Amino acid sequence: MTNLGGSAPQPPAPRIRVLLADDHALVRSGLRSILDHEPEIEVVGEAGDGHEALALAQELLPDVILMDIKMGDWDGVTATRRVRNSVPSSRVIVLTNYDEDDLVFSSIRAGASGYLLKEVTGSQLANAIRTVADGFSLIYPSVAKRVLDEFGRLRSGERPAGDDEGYSDLTAREREVLKLVASGRANKEIAASLGISERTVKTHISNIFSKLELTDRTQAALYVHNRGLMEKDPIR
Repeated sequence: MTNLGGSAPQPPAPRIRVLLADDHALVRSGLRSILDHEPEIEVVGEAGDGHEALALAQELLPDVILMDIKMGDWDGVTATRRVRNSVPSSRVIVLTNYDEDDLVFSSIRAGASGYLLKEVTGSQLANAIRTVADGFSLIYPSVAKRVLDEFGRLRSGERPAGDDEGYSDLTAREREVLKLVASGRANKEIAASLGISERTVKTHISNIFSKLELTDRTQAALYVHNRGLMEKDPIR
């Protein structure tokens, strides 16, 4: 039957596909129970260690992986690094009981887009998954303060010679895009700000990550803030 009264109904938005990686079956069961009540989220698999997490990430291509930090011979940091190198489209949220500085910083350097403690509520966890799936980063508040403190420490310290060599290879437009990414802007916002298409933004980001050997937006933010690039060369 022809629809004479208005526009065609829109198909439902695709659900966010999530992989659970934790060496405790009871924890995985609890997480699945929480997320099964979220209509926008679908748990597509469960892994009991880092090896299985990598294999399932390669097979299932999830949007987001909830990664425990301490799992057998591959800890969450190693698993995160290997997943991000192998399946860059999958974003990782570290979900753990541990908030030691070395684990936090190592996870971020490995490519994690989020770092949460297991004391978060179900709604906070679901919101974190949606935030990371949308291309943003999210760090537990008490942990975030220490990350910012680390930015300050690195900013005031000595940097190795040639540390900014990759930055000098960026075009003026790529530098603009990099700093907008680091300021938390989504691709759509960057495109509107610079008067370019979202496709062009994605191309610039791909080139930036390649030149600077970065894997995601979290590492891009760390790169910019560690070097004080916002202050030295502010966005115009």
